[in-house]
Amino acid sequence: MARPTHMALPAIISSRVLPAALRLLYRSLRLSVRPRGFSLPAPDESCIFAFWHGDMAVGWLFVRRLWPDRDASAVVSLSEDGSILSLALKRFGFRLIRGSSSKGGSEVRAAMQGALQRGNLVVLTPDGPRGPLHRFKYGTIRIASESGVPIIFARIGFTGGWQLKSWDRFIIPHPFSKVTLELHRLDVPRFDSEEKLRTYSELLSDRLGHA
Repeated sequence: MARPTHMALPAIISSRVLPAALRLLYRSLRLSVRPRGFSLPAPDESCIFAFWHGDMAVGWLFVRRLWPDRDASAVVSLSEDGSILSLALKRFGFRLIRGSSSKGGSEVRAAMQGALQRGNLVVLTPDGPRGPLHRFKYGTIRIASESGVPIIFARIGFTGGWQLKSWDRFIIPHPFSKVTLELHRLDVPRFDSEEKLRTYSELLSDRLGHA
């Protein structure tokens, strides 16, 4: 039998071990969703679902809890970390849109708009893949505005966890800890100038960023 190359192990970890570990961790958490009775978009209503880059350990699986059967596309960067994440997200049933505002921007926008036009769900981290921390990228707001779809934003709080020394302050919650998910529906208006779009984005970032 041929000996596997050194590249095989990361793929196995990303596509098998990581998804299994995240599922086990997620199932142990005590989740609290606010506000109670939050009204999600109808099953045939397209929307963008967003959470901060550092909250991904909970965010992706929470989407699948809310919409276990919906056709959902995840926007993931072309970086090495993005490639690792992509393998895990495939196991969770996400379609992939690879790229970011800095790499493949026009193709990413077209793919997002196409998915939304089909009535699908698009999931992303609006401050990814490189920050600034907890600041909405203008492209996310622009697509929501031009497509006429709401953004459902999850502000995720942890009572205990390991915080990495990364730009996004990535948090791995402690098993069995309490996690609060505060949902916000953002009905993004049309803008008649780039300045107004940017001002709106900055106000949202100030309102929804973690302290």
